[in-house]
Amino acid sequence: MTLKERYNKEIRPSLANSLGIKNPMALPKVVSVTVAVGLSQGLKDPKFIEIAESVVTRITGQKPVKTKAKISISNFKIRQGMVVGLCVTLRGERMWSFLDKLLNVTFPRVRDFRGISSKLLDKSGNMSIGFKEFLPFPEIRPEEIERVHGLQVTISTTAGNKKVGEALFTALGFPFKKD
Repeated sequence: MTLKERYNKEIRPSLANSLGIKNPMALPKVVSVTVAVGLSQGLKDPKFIEIAESVVTRITGQKPVKTKAKISISNFKIRQGMVVGLCVTLRGERMWSFLDKLLNVTFPRVRDFRGISSKLLDKSGNMSIGFKEFLPFPEIRPEEIERVHGLQVTISTTAGNKKVGEALFTALGFPFKKD
């Protein structure tokens, strides 16, 4: 059973009971997953942008959008219009398969993983998880990589507040650690 099927058949009814929500349209749900990479190292090395783009494409199955600097910042040697990041937004089936892979494959492969802190949730019930390296993702073979970089996974929900968001992520199976 996939994560989406489990969400629709088991998690939604249990969330309705535990949160006391009678309207099924008011139940929290995952809207999108955004995977982003900052290219601070790529400002000096143009090949780094290509490497990061291929990594994000393999991880998500979608070609990333190149985000450009809106203004020039002289202290960081950034000029307006320079590529400073890569971003992919996943929705629908790709989002659910990415979340399933994140929970069942990626988290167990993270070195010294002891759970997710509840501090990663914002006041709206969304979660942002930062990875120092992309090696835990199963699409990446360690012998193929040239440079290691970090990436950020942001999971957007309709929760509305931190308590409801934490209930949703706990029901989905995210391993929270005791803070």
